[in-house]
Amino acid sequence: MDRAKLSATKESITAGADFLQLDVGEAPPGGRADWLAARLRAAVADGRVPVGARLPASRVLAAELGVSRGVVTEAYQRLTEDGHVVGRGRAGTVVVATPAAVVTRPPAPPPRPPEVFAARSPGTEVFDALRTAPAELDLTPGVPDLAAFPRAAWLRAERAVLHRLTPAAFGYGDPTGTPALRLAVATWLARNRGIRVDPAEVVIVAGVSQALGLLAQVLHADGVHTVAVEDPGSLGVRQHLNNWRLDTPPIPVDDRGLRVDRLEKSGAPAVMLTPAHQFPTGVVLDGDRRRRLLRWAGRGGLVIEDDYDAEHRYDRPPVPALRGMLPDRVCYTGSVSKLLAPALRIGWVLVPPRLHADLVAAKRMADLGNAALPQLVLAELMDSGALERHLRLLRRRHVRRRDAMIRAVRAHLPGAVVHGAAAGLHLLVTLPGEVDDTALAAAALRRGVKVQPLSWHGQRPQPPGLVLGYAANPPTDIDRALATVATALHDLR
Repeated sequence: MDRAKLSATKESITAGADFLQLDVGEAPPGGRADWLAARLRAAVADGRVPVGARLPASRVLAAELGVSRGVVTEAYQRLTEDGHVVGRGRAGTVVVATPAAVVTRPPAPPPRPPEVFAARSPGTEVFDALRTAPAELDLTPGVPDLAAFPRAAWLRAERAVLHRLTPAAFGYGDPTGTPALRLAVATWLARNRGIRVDPAEVVIVAGVSQALGLLAQVLHADGVHTVAVEDPGSLGVRQHLNNWRLDTPPIPVDDRGLRVDRLEKSGAPAVMLTPAHQFPTGVVLDGDRRRRLLRWAGRGGLVIEDDYDAEHRYDRPPVPALRGMLPDRVCYTGSVSKLLAPALRIGWVLVPPRLHADLVAAKRMADLGNAALPQLVLAELMDSGALERHLRLLRRRHVRRRDAMIRAVRAHLPGAVVHGAAAGLHLLVTLPGEVDDTALAAAALRRGVKVQPLSWHGQRPQPPGLVLGYAANPPTDIDRALATVATALHDLR
């Protein structure tokens, strides 16, 4: 046998029409790359294409399937972005990891949605209940694409950090965070959010949730017992503030953002809002209202700005943070939970100078500071440009998934209106007619799909709707999930 042929036989899977018995006739019109990526992903998951195997050359597979080479390269690129394969030049495209979600386990027990969606105003346990409820497809908002976590870049950064770390770095450190990360965050905010801040003003916290808890303690001690919130607005944020004995009167949100005129009339001394991408509606606080809000703050009001997913924008220019315009009256919070992973528990908070010492004291008493090693690794990612490269990759992927969700909504939920598509990781979909969105979410969960009802996030009556996350799901799963939601809606009516 020819030596080259023998080598190919040993080192690669036979390409051609027999490869995975692929039949391009199964692909939907205009969706060949999606179809091929899904078939390849499934083959990697079930072991038909094991770790270490090479995929066929793109030109060979394209010729055998009778499609353009671009279809195959696009499918390979999607598996590369998912971290399942890597291109190794002349060595070809090699499988390096199976999908993280594929775990051999007995069938999950059926979900118990009535316990999750029993009330329109759920208690603090509801998010844990929904997170642990079994379901095949999860459209929970606020969940990033965890499969995209840059493991290789993180490992490289961690090795670099450990190589130069001194023994003293393993001791107790500054409760405000490592100097390296505070500097990196200050640089990141200046470059990406229009905020000029001295690194000494940055306090590293365990995510925005801890930032809110620390702020609540400081404000309560300062005589502030009321923080107005957006309505609709995040149920989780409201629960955190209420937990620290702060009242949270609702301020309406419309298509221009927070109704600042209603805030002025409310008499609230402080307000919590998401001006760059409002949760859950997705609207941006417009220019007139931003100026009016800053005038309100200048007269003594305090703004708490949650910049929770401002990096994820697609169809609009960046919106500068309020903190950059009035630092003496704006508390600013952000994190990497939506950019990397919530499990890292790394965020930051900036406060006006008069509150800084009290905030640091509260952080010190809370936990003596975040773990140092993850902070230093994150600083390395920021300084090296790896985090910005990761963000660019995510934007491309999110656009495809967002577009897939919009198509699925139009196909399966005619008459529904999509809100907030220009940025973020979720869409708000309001539904026509009379429907109980909590009952709809329960019915969808019974069929294996997790969604959140809009009514959870409003203190006043809201139109029926669903808050749907798209970042963590490939387009084919998004379409299946929306078809299931449509079936649940049909059965309710």
